[in-house]
Amino acid sequence: QVQLVESGGGLVQAGGSLRLSCVVSGSIISSSFMAWYRRAPGKERELVASITSGGSTNYADSVKGRSTISRDNAKNTVYLQVNSLKPEDTAVYYCYASVRSTLAGWAGYWGQGTQVTVSS
Repeated sequence: QVQLVESGGGLVQAGGSLRLSCVVSGSIISSSFMAWYRRAPGKERELVASITSGGSTNYADSVKGRSTISRDNAKNTVYLQVNSLKPEDTAVYYCYASVRSTLAGWAGYWGQGTQVTVSS
């Protein structure tokens, strides 16, 4: 009923920028908390940025000041813009959303992940 699909990942040189997109599809009534997570090689998954339905945002210290999370409720899409990319940003990035749907009510959903590789 509900699916999250990320796009925008790829190979980027250090100092470059990227914008990730996550489209939420299905029988969506509304969404609240939306976020981006990432898992770097050999590390646990960590929260990168989040945004509430009211527009409040939160960022990990590692990306604060060079990243922006935003959402377009009309398109059921959440974005993550990251500038001044570093090799340490290399990871699989995952989209997460708390969504109210017709069949399941409120539930959390994960995207399949998109690879971001930053070369030095």
